[in-house]
Amino acid sequence: MAPGVTEIDPPAPLRSAVYGAPPSELAEAPADAVQVSPLRPGGEALETQADAALDAILIAAPPGSIERRFVLAHALRALKPGGALTALAANDKGGQRLRAELEGFGCEVAERSKARQRICTVERPAALQGIEDSIAEGAPQLVAETGFMSQPGVFSWNRVDPGSALLLTHLPKLSGRGADLGAGLGVLSRAVLALPDVSELNLVELDRRAVDAARRNVDDPRARFLWSDAREAALADLDFVVTNPPFHSEGIEDRGLGQSFIGAAARMLRRSGTLLLVANRHMPYEAVLRAAFRSVDVRAEEAGYKIFEARK
Repeated sequence: MAPGVTEIDPPAPLRSAVYGAPPSELAEAPADAVQVSPLRPGGEALETQADAALDAILIAAPPGSIERRFVLAHALRALKPGGALTALAANDKGGQRLRAELEGFGCEVAERSKARQRICTVERPAALQGIEDSIAEGAPQLVAETGFMSQPGVFSWNRVDPGSALLLTHLPKLSGRGADLGAGLGVLSRAVLALPDVSELNLVELDRRAVDAARRNVDDPRARFLWSDAREAALADLDFVVTNPPFHSEGIEDRGLGQSFIGAAARMLRRSGTLLLVANRHMPYEAVLRAAFRSVDVRAEEAGYKIFEARK
């Protein structure tokens, strides 16, 4: 170094984050953006990002109002003053409310519309308003009506889903090693683990928030908790699988999801293993079940739901 020249440390690399999967044609996340959605196994948690730690964040805003405000509030908290936040949502899934919600937090909002989506961009102001209330409202909580720990945004977060309730009333005696695919808060799992001959139950769930809640709802040494897409879970030689499969992916109906769950269950089960599946009556699952399993029976059909018992 030349005499009289002071060495200057290089600036720290920018740190950005992305929540979910915003359409790249509407807003593109930086290549090095950290994924902070609870629906992306292996990602980081937005809630645990330090205050004023991020330079930028891009958000595919959730459709539920409590969940959406919770995400926006945490994103603003985690941004540096002057940091950039871009949030977008379909007009009919919360997009029309984005601007007002961000303004309610004290932000000046630039808004545009494209492809039936609202895209809002803000710079994080030095002083924020009301984020504490939105964070508290959307945080994990004990739901008095169900007795389960839960969180807004989780499937059926404040009630027992009718399909699961029906399966609970028709649950047969199960034994050995099993899995609950799409285990959610652990409603089915807790009932399965009440059966004395069950030796192990794998709770497989895509939503990290549900996995965290299930750890508190299911206090049993035989339970294993997997934050994973059930279609990709590395399980094999199971004696049984129970499932109330989803048919929405981040707010969009996808009937192929349940069919993929059936295929995954067939791969996981040993010969003569049993699948118990509950689904809306209109879902196109029966042909897929009969193609993947040796026998398929309808155990119950009530209130718009069917329970299938299939043997491999």
